Amino acid sequence: MDDVSTASDQAAQNPTALGELTDKLIAQLKTVFDPEIPVDIYELGLIYKVDVSNDLDVAIDMTLTAPGCPVAGEMPGWVQDAVMQIDGVKSCDVNLVFDPPWDPSRMSDEAKLQLNMF
Repeated sequence: MDDVSTASDQAAQNPTALGELTDKLIAQLKTVFDPEIPVDIYELGLIYKVDVSNDLDVAIDMTLTAPGCPVAGEMPGWVQDAVMQIDGVKSCDVNLVFDPPWDPSRMSDEAKLQLNMF
């Protein structure tokens, strides 16, 4: 993920809380899979940005492997549902973006290994 940032007062005052929230966000994002590729969206590099407000409202910028992805209309809802399972999160807004376009270089080494791309 390129950018996970939080502005929560609690997290700002407690680095442990910030780390725990970040870990929870990443864990939940890893529960969402691209149905055509057996790798989660986090490891695929589809998550471009995650912002968390002082009120624990989450805003996510994500992309798809291709603009014509057959689940383009559904995947943002899957991401929103996953994030909303974190205690304390009040809302989650998922925005699909296509700039910069996704390419395989955004994948983690774990994803590349899983897909035999080394």
